[in-house]
Amino acid sequence: MPAQPRNAAVTREERRAALREARVVLVSACLLGQACRYDGQSKGSDRVRQALEGKEVVPLCPETGAGLGTPRPAVVLRGGTGEAVLAGHAQAVERESGQDQTAAFRRGAELALEAARRFGATVALLKERSPSCGTQGTYVGEQLVQGRGVTAARLHAAGILTVSDEDL
Repeated sequence: MPAQPRNAAVTREERRAALREARVVLVSACLLGQACRYDGQSKGSDRVRQALEGKEVVPLCPETGAGLGTPRPAVVLRGGTGEAVLAGHAQAVERESGQDQTAAFRRGAELALEAARRFGATVALLKERSPSCGTQGTYVGEQLVQGRGVTAARLHAAGILTVSDEDL
């Protein structure tokens, strides 16, 4: 499936079809069973593993890739979604302390894009509702809002189709 125009609406079935057709897929490492989430857990999924059968898989965790440890304090977006963070209008902050982690989230997003380009991934299968990887919804403050996390926004802007684990 060719890169979608930036504002094109892509249906769930189109996202699923793109995933089926993709040869190389960038995947949130937590969905593959790696314990890299903020809480030290994974979100391994048989549905994800089945969807990736026969594909080249590029696992990544943008947050650990950017140097944030595991476990680590939970982060929320403040002031807008991932697009706003990338534009410099919002921040990624630790939920409890308010410590700014924006630079790390931007760095993780760039590392993800670099990996996608290096390995030829046209689709990214990401963990929904994550401040990095949410493809359709992410937390701004304590509220789940429609929009992308920082990494999903960066990949989308570069023409890489983002698919949620909840699309499967």
